[in-house]
Amino acid sequence: MKDSLPIEHLYYTESSLEKILGNLDKVRQNIFPNLSEEKDLLEQSFPSVCLIGLGRCGSNIALDVATLVYNSRNHYLNELEYQDQLAQEREFKPMRWIKNHLPLDNGNGDNPVFLIEPVVLVGDLDKDIAGRIKYSSQAGRQKFLDEYKKLQLMDLSEVHAGGAGNAPILGQYLAKIILNKETASFRNEDWRHIHSYLVDSCGIKANQSRLYFYIFSAGGGTGSGMASEFGLAQQFSYLSKTFDYQVSPSNQPDKRDSFVFEPIFTSGICILPNISGSSIEVSEALHINAGRLLCKYLSEEWDFSYNVERESNDTPEDVMKRIRPWNSMMLISNDIMRYVEQEESENGKDIDVNTMEKYANQYISQQIFNILTAQAVTTDYDENYFRRAGIDISETVRLDANDLFMSMAGPVAVAYAESVVNKSVNDDVDIDELFFRSIDLPHFNRDTQAIEGISILPIESQRYKQSLKKYQDSQYNAEELNDLHFFKHCSSVISIISLPKDYKLSFMDLNKLKVHINKLFPNTTLKRYALVIGASANLSLTTLVAKSPCLSDDFLTLVVAYIKRCFAKEEYRYNDDIDQAILRFITQDEFKPEELQEFLWEFENPAKILDTNWYAIKPMYEKKYRELIGEADKFVSINDIRLDFKNVENAIKYLREIYRHRISKTNILSLDNDAGGVIHLSPGLHSIEPVAESK
Repeated sequence: MKDSLPIEHLYYTESSLEKILGNLDKVRQNIFPNLSEEKDLLEQSFPSVCLIGLGRCGSNIALDVATLVYNSRNHYLNELEYQDQLAQEREFKPMRWIKNHLPLDNGNGDNPVFLIEPVVLVGDLDKDIAGRIKYSSQAGRQKFLDEYKKLQLMDLSEVHAGGAGNAPILGQYLAKIILNKETASFRNEDWRHIHSYLVDSCGIKANQSRLYFYIFSAGGGTGSGMASEFGLAQQFSYLSKTFDYQVSPSNQPDKRDSFVFEPIFTSGICILPNISGSSIEVSEALHINAGRLLCKYLSEEWDFSYNVERESNDTPEDVMKRIRPWNSMMLISNDIMRYVEQEESENGKDIDVNTMEKYANQYISQQIFNILTAQAVTTDYDENYFRRAGIDISETVRLDANDLFMSMAGPVAVAYAESVVNKSVNDDVDIDELFFRSIDLPHFNRDTQAIEGISILPIESQRYKQSLKKYQDSQYNAEELNDLHFFKHCSSVISIISLPKDYKLSFMDLNKLKVHINKLFPNTTLKRYALVIGASANLSLTTLVAKSPCLSDDFLTLVVAYIKRCFAKEEYRYNDDIDQAILRFITQDEFKPEELQEFLWEFENPAKILDTNWYAIKPMYEKKYRELIGEADKFVSINDIRLDFKNVENAIKYLREIYRHRISKTNILSLDNDAGGVIHLSPGLHSIEPVAESK
């Protein structure tokens, strides 16, 4: 199988199962150092979730998530020295959210519910990432680093000791060097072990991690460039096992060296840069960088999921050429987090960008936590409860890797809200208002210390405010909102309802949530629900909105900004001809790529966002590749990883596909002559009417 893999993917994958297992044991020893007995160590499973933070922004968020989980437990294990400080310092609101969010009060006799402690991998092209983390001034950080062994640093400085210079193509190229280079040739042995955990062993029996979240900033160079390359390497390794039909004989098939593997679910968690704001000026390069990432991802997603131009009989080699970096990409807009700060600020104008980042970090932490806690079972509820609520129990899911793998793909947005509940009174929550808060502009909930709202706005903020007001004033008549592309063209939604232990929503309230979702998302092909019991002190609602977020104003703005700056011919770079043309290409019934060719060059020009000589930089990095890889037949030029016209064309085709998403009502077919041959269910009358017989 290895010999038939496509030459354009040169990612190194360890082929020796014995070496992979040895490397996994090293990682297991690092993250479970207290297990001294070899038997206990081998029986210890890896956490089911892994967070990979790349670049400065991504590594900070991944560290925040791990720190919050660690500290939330220590607060209730007689480590109270931080509590006064946490109550006083504004920047620790995320910590207070965790404290309030988890039912860790031992006084009520219930066992505390703790979140999964994920494996956390952080990596940056900055040589000083270890020092930056180690000498952080955040309270308790040093103690956390000493005790949270599930945090592992990816020290990649021997390949490159500096950043990517805010150029994603350089970040991508450096990641390609790292991932194409044999791990045995790295001086840092830890990388060999981490590579086997993250890439070589994903999905196999010996590695129980199944959910992987790549966290990064889309507007930078390192995270934006490296994240998709790391994701592609993992997918390449995983899919190459899928198509390897050779089964090696084994006398003990149940041993841990079995290569029988299970689905994994990977998601990029992408921080989009600020776009607008009266008091905020953002570097245009951030928009270009983010637009490149989004354009690249849409192109890859189109090729993987929708491209009907490929051969009718897919061969393994053909599929391997069309891999995508993640199953889905969650979008969190930094821009909308300023609404939280405006609400908190006295004058609403003095908005600090660093504070906005902290809010975005907290929002991401909340969503990761809620997805992780959706692993719970529904044993507290019987089948009749769900039937009365209008939800079949087969629809309620634990969001394990397979559920997510099969039901969530492409760009994803998040809607979130939570409420404090009184366990003795089960009708004290306004479900209509809870749902409304989840789709509102981001805002701070003082009762729960949570940031609520939607992660990326469907349309421009003022227009969205007006639409929301009409929605609320009309007693939640969804006609004011569901014609927006964000809601109208959504292909699937996953709703996670989290309830405190011993608190039960009435079946009427649960049914209200279902009705709101049905009305707001009229064309969803797939709706899934997870009901989490006892993982939160509050009632919370998380809704994951799939695919249609790519039609939002912010998403389209970033993609077109990149195309204009890096692809457009000179006469079109600074006017709105391309803007209008792309909107036309998306909405018109027919798309002719040759019309797009009139505006664009064949390849992107990375020099357009760099204030230096690109042609002097290029040979420096290519020489680094030749020296570090050392095999002439494995050389990759920077020119080879440029995005090209086909990527832009595929991205537009993906947008067209989502723009045209519809569902059709199912006709009821009958062989009974008295029924008229074919009958249909009238949605208006909710009755069965015969269709007139054709003559």
